[in-house]
Order: sequence, then structure tokens, then C-alpha cells
Amino acid sequence: MSTKETDWLSVGLNDRQVEERRARHGSNELTPPKRPSMWRLYLEKFQDPVIRILLVAALLSFVVAFVENEFAETIGIVCAILLATGIGFYFEYDAARKFDVLNALGSEAFVRVVRNGQVCEVPRKELVVGDIIMLETGDEIPADAELLKAESLQVNESNLTGEPVTRKSTSHSDFDKNAPYATNRLMRGTTIVEGSATARVIAVGDHTEIGQVAREATVLTGEKTPLNKQLDRLAGFISKIGYTVAFLTFTIFTVHGLMEYVPKVDVWGSENYWHVFGMVLNNFMMAVTLIVMAVPEGLPMAVTLSLALNMRRMLKTNNLVRKMHACETMGAITVICTDKTGTLTQNRMTVSQMLMQDEDSALLDEAIACNTTAFLNESRTEGLGNPTEVALLLWMQGRGSDYMKVRQGAEEVARLPFSSERKYMATIVDSSVLGRKVVYVKGAPEIVLGLCRGVSEEQIAGYHARLKDWQMHAQRTLLLAYKEVADTDADCAALVQSGGLTLLGLAAISDPVRPEVPQAVENCLKAGVQIKVVTGDSTGTAVEIARQIGLWKEGDDEKKNCMRGVDFAALSDEEALQRIKDLKVMSRARPLDKQRLVKLLQTEGEVVAVTGDGTNDAPALNFAQVGLSMGSGTSVAKEASDITLLDDSFRSIVTAVMWGRSLYKNIQRFVMFQLTINFTALLVVLIGAFMGTTLPLTVTQMLWVNIIMDTFAALALASLPADPNVMNEKPRPVGQFIITRPIWTSILGYGTAFVVFLLAMLLRIEITGGMDVYDLTLFFTFFVLLQFWNLLNAKTYSTTDSAFKHLSRCAGVLTVLCLILCGQWLIVQFGGPVFRTVPLAARDWGILLAVSSLVLWVGEAGRLFKRLCRKKAE
Repeated sequence: MSTKETDWLSVGLNDRQVEERRARHGSNELTPPKRPSMWRLYLEKFQDPVIRILLVAALLSFVVAFVENEFAETIGIVCAILLATGIGFYFEYDAARKFDVLNALGSEAFVRVVRNGQVCEVPRKELVVGDIIMLETGDEIPADAELLKAESLQVNESNLTGEPVTRKSTSHSDFDKNAPYATNRLMRGTTIVEGSATARVIAVGDHTEIGQVAREATVLTGEKTPLNKQLDRLAGFISKIGYTVAFLTFTIFTVHGLMEYVPKVDVWGSENYWHVFGMVLNNFMMAVTLIVMAVPEGLPMAVTLSLALNMRRMLKTNNLVRKMHACETMGAITVICTDKTGTLTQNRMTVSQMLMQDEDSALLDEAIACNTTAFLNESRTEGLGNPTEVALLLWMQGRGSDYMKVRQGAEEVARLPFSSERKYMATIVDSSVLGRKVVYVKGAPEIVLGLCRGVSEEQIAGYHARLKDWQMHAQRTLLLAYKEVADTDADCAALVQSGGLTLLGLAAISDPVRPEVPQAVENCLKAGVQIKVVTGDSTGTAVEIARQIGLWKEGDDEKKNCMRGVDFAALSDEEALQRIKDLKVMSRARPLDKQRLVKLLQTEGEVVAVTGDGTNDAPALNFAQVGLSMGSGTSVAKEASDITLLDDSFRSIVTAVMWGRSLYKNIQRFVMFQLTINFTALLVVLIGAFMGTTLPLTVTQMLWVNIIMDTFAALALASLPADPNVMNEKPRPVGQFIITRPIWTSILGYGTAFVVFLLAMLLRIEITGGMDVYDLTLFFTFFVLLQFWNLLNAKTYSTTDSAFKHLSRCAGVLTVLCLILCGQWLIVQFGGPVFRTVPLAARDWGILLAVSSLVLWVGEAGRLFKRLCRKKAE
């Protein structure tokens, strides 16, 4: 460093330069994420495609209501809209409150800087480009900076790269070309775990690396969930059917009426004009009624209730859902891009192997306790300092030795800090074990082992074989040794380099895989969900972790199934699309590499979930269809995610997939149930109108059927428990319509049968003397009871199980069946003119229940036949 640079380093910026640079480069604050207002959050609920159809239906119904002075239908539709949007708004607003971002970056924390020739402290938000900052062990780096001086500097970059320990230096000989960030660069949000540093700030606020990451984490992606896409298609389909039938009906009836009436009278020159107008208006109102019947008013409520119930249930399984639709989207995912540290592993360095040279471990304990800069907390479960040294202290503590008592019993004389040049650390102490001065050494085995005495060539070869095996399994290795020294000796470096050390032990230290992860990965793979590990770790470590969790199989090709982040970034999109098909592991990945991988997978039609706990994961968490953050992760990662795993367990992801798939099937069950009702009602009213009969179902009766009963049905089907068997299926095809062939078969089959039964009943009533209120009450009740029994058929969709299987566990279904039956009884017995009903005798109820139950028994017979055929095939 030149004399000029040294002088400038000791002076720093002056007040005028600080203001100029703040004006030019901005302050050291991150732009907070934009949160939608309460009104905007509520209005977003109206973007649901089925809600939009209901709004049109409400408007048309409102126009007709003015003419007929009958507002019941309009009020019912408006209530359905307000309930569905209100429930959705409440649950998302409630979740948003739980996810208020904590400013983990600590903008008010103070930082030591050199200004006006003096060292002073300023709030980190007041740092500017060019400031000289001074950092020590434990400090969080407040801005992106270039190293000017470094002493034994180690930085925890896990928030950005996944690496818990990265060595930093100003010496070009130490530079790691494969590191995600330059060896002489410090990045905001990372932490110094050992050593000290002086650095010059080169970027502040949103211009820092973490600022760019946070900005990408709050970009509105506009990516629709699979369920939203399906509801868009369903809404379009229902709109076309409803409006087409209504238009044809209006046209046919109007043309037929005009052809019969106009030739007989002078329409335009008399009061007959009003008769024609009234006929056209009546036809228009009938068309609107058909549109309202075609629209499934209960569907938004069913979807919202299903999602809301699942949010609560998933919370019990440690999945805190922030965005409601993420509940279902988890069931559609085809790829999980997961980080390693803290997600697959415990993010806690642990001594996995310790090969002790001597059974007497007192010296080894003293070597661990004294030759370190780390400390344990009061509970002795976590530590402060270098994670590797903390791991040794925890191992010692786990064996019943109190490291602090041992440390206090041996007075420290001199210490030589670890350096990347020496690759070892040494400390001279007055040993309480040997009663004299000892130098303890800890470092890289390939260096320290050569300085030991009394080790044969055969032993050295054995040690090297053991060390190589440990390193191949992604474990860091350390060798501990000691040497008795004279009372006057105090030069650690000279004592170590002179050799004659005695070997104490060999340690293998690793970040162990979470015990539940291998089984969870196996379950995901069986369910047809791909897993890709994306980490900032080295290739060897990443591949080994993939092997331990069961992702990397014997015979996998590292060139084909693994890639470094820098190599991935160098590929064009076309080349990258070809590589990611077989990709299992991406090592040395930077935050935007993971985000690009997610985007490319989505262009291939994949539904992507991303797991992560660090700020580096936030952009990918945001752009994925489902972002899964860890409960112990950074606030930026949680803000970007859709679901937080409170127990940090990968196993919870499997649970979320099971719930998501089960939820989608429950929504399909409701779609099947409600569209059967709508199909039946539409045809009955339409054909009844052509037959010239009295309108068989009134507006208030349809209000009960389409809204009240369907809401109960939504609760029943949404409350069905998750089915573990869904994990034996592959993810549903991305473009698959929510109404599958089995659903079509059920809707058309049962719907047609219902129409035939009901029209036959209408004809019989007509033939036997015309329709009175009693006959119409029988018809209305029979219509409702057909749907009552069909609810049990809907419960069994996608299975061949009996409707009575596990029925006792389905408290929601049993409760709703009772509510529907009781509600219908109350309406019939006490509804009177409002519902156009008269009380029925017990005998009538018995006959109607018995005859309508054929719906269930026919379904049971069909399912029994399928079960027998399947058993025979097996």
C-alpha cells in the first residue's frame, strides 16, 4: 500500500465528502417491500374468474329484480360474493400480519468508521460509498466493501452462498477463482466469525448484493397458480354454456312468440305494443334465470373454504401458509429446488468422527478448550466463533467435560492465530494436566501430520486413507497435536516448525443431514416430484450431500447431473434448457443463478417449489410458484416465500404436497357435485319451459339449492381428511382441465338420470290433474334429496371405496348431511308462500327418501364392481 493510500486510510472521508457521496450514491438503507393496502388486498379477491361471472349474474338479476320487484335472488348472489371474498381477504390479511418483516439488517446498529482523521461510530444507515470501516469478530458487515487489511479473517456467507466459513484475504495468492464472491470482497449481511478487517465501502443500500437480492424478492411475478388457471378455464366454459343456452332460449321463445302474435294484430299502432314488450321482457328474465342457474354460486365459497381450512390444518403440521392458493399449488408441484445448508442439513457443524491417539483424553480436552477462540452459550447448546471450533467444544461438552473449567485451569502464554498460509493455529499454555508449558496445535492434517514424531510410515498411510475417505464424504478434517516446551519458550511459530509434535487425535467435522430428509426425499421421488439441490458449497460437498439424502444414485455422471453456477451462467437459455433436464446438483450457485433456474424450469411447463432459509434464496423463493422458507431463516427469505416451515423440516414439504393434492381432489369433488345440480336444474327449467308447465323451481328455492346447500356441501367436502394414497400418484398434467373424464361421466350420467326422473315426475303430475303447491313441494323436495344422496357419491371421487368407509371419521360430512335434511324439513314444513311449499306427511318423507336413495345404491354397486374387477386383476 502506497504512502498516499496509507494517509488517506488514516484520515477517511470528511463531512463534505460524506454529503456529496450520499447525494450521488444514496443512503445505506434497503427499500422496504411494498405491501398492498387493505382495500387493494380485498379488491384482489374480485379477480377470481368465477367471482367475475357472479358479478355479471348479479347485475342482470338486479335489472330483472326491478321489473318483478323480487330481490331475493340478487341478494343471495351478492351475499355469496361478499362471503367468498370476505373469507379470502380475512385469512390472507391475518397471515400477512404474522409475516411483518423484521428489519434483521439492523439499520440503527452502529459501525466504526474513519472520518475526519478520527475513528468514530455512526449508524449503519449513514454509511456512504468510500467510508473506511473497521470490523471485528461477531460484527455483521454493514455494506459491500473491498478489503484493505485483513488478519486471520473468516466470514460466514451462508446468507448469500450457503458457506458457513469463507476465508477472506488481500493477498492475491489466497484468491479463490471458484468462489461466488471475490476473496477480497465483503458482502452486506454476512458476519465475521474470526479475525478483524479494515475495508472501504463500495456499494450501499439497494446497490449492494443483498439489496439486489431483496429487490428481486419483491418483484411482482404475475405468475398464476395452477388452480387459478383451472378456474379461469372453468369460468370460461361455464360462461359459454350459460350464455349460449340463455341466448338460444331467448331467441327461440321470442321468435316463436312473435310469429304467433304479430300476424294476428297491429302491433305498432295499438296497445298491443306493450304486450309484445312484456313477452320479450319475460323471455329475457327467463334467459337471465338460466344464466344464474348455470353459474355455480357456491364454487368461490367452496374453494375459499377449502383453502382456509387447509391453511389451519397445515399450520398444525408446521406449515405456516401466507398466501392462500399456495395450499393447493403444493399439490401440483413437479420440481423442488432446494438449498443445502439449513434445509437438508442442520446448519450446525458437528464432530462426526474423532480418532484419538491415546485413551487418556485429558490432554485432548485441554487442547480443544485452550487452543481456540470460540465460546459456548450458557445452555452449552450453541456457540460463538468459528463453527468448526464450536463443534469441537460441543463434542467435548457432550462427553461430560466442562471446557470452561479446563480453560481456566490452564493459563495462556502466547497464541498464533490461524492463517491460510500456515494452515494451523497454535497456543502455548501452562498445562494443568502435565504441570508444565505445552504448545497445542490444530490444523490441516496434511501440514501438521508431517511435523509429528513417533508415527510410522504405515500409520501415516493409514491416516491419509482415513482422511481421504472423510473428505470424500464432505467432511472437514483437523489434526490436533501438542509438544512440551521450556519455560522460556514463547514463539509459537518457531516451536511448531521445529517439529517433534505428538499426535493427539484426528477429527472429522461435518454439517450432518437432517435425519428425516432421506425418507422425505424418497417420498417425493415416489410421488413423481423431481428434486434439484442448489447450493453455494463446493461440488464435492454438494454431491456427497445429494448422495446421503438418496438423490444421487450410483452410476450418476457428475458431468451430466452436476453443474457449477458460473458454468450455468455462461450458457445461453437454449443450452441451459437442455442441461437442466438431467440436473440434480448445482454447486457454487449465486442467488440469481437459482432464480434463473426456476424461470427456465417454468418455461418448460414445470410447477416449481423452492426451499431456502437465506437471503440468497429470496429471489428464487419469490419467482417460484411456491416459495418455502425455513422458520429459522432470514426475514427477507420469509417475506419472499408463500409458506414457512416452522420446524425447518424437509419432511413438512411432503406433508404439504399431500395436503395440496388432497385439497385439489376435494375441489374437484365439489365441482362435480355442484355442476351436477346446475346441469339438472338448467335442463329441468329449460325443458319445463318448452313443455309449457309452471316454473318447477322458484327463485327462492334455487337460492336454497345453489347457495345455502352448496355452502354446506363445500364445508363437507373441504373437511375431508387428507388421503396418503395421493402420494402414490404422479403430479397431475399441467394443462389438465379441472373437469376430468370421470367427472364428466359423473355429471352427465347422474345429471341425465336426475333430469329423466324429475321430468317424468312433472309429466305424471300434469297428467293426473295439473300442478298444485303440494305436487310442486314433492318435486322440490325430491330434487333436493337427489343431491343429498349424491353428496355421498361425490365423497368417493377418484376412489373405488364405499361411501360408508371411514364415514365416522368424516364429522363434517355427517354434520352437513344432517343440516341439509333438517334445513329442507324446516323449509317444507314452515316455508309457506315464501318458498312455495306446504307441509308433507311422514309417509311422503319416507317414500321420497327411499326412492331418492337409489342414487347412492347405484353408485355403491358401481364401486363394488370396480373393486372386484381390480382384485381379480391383481
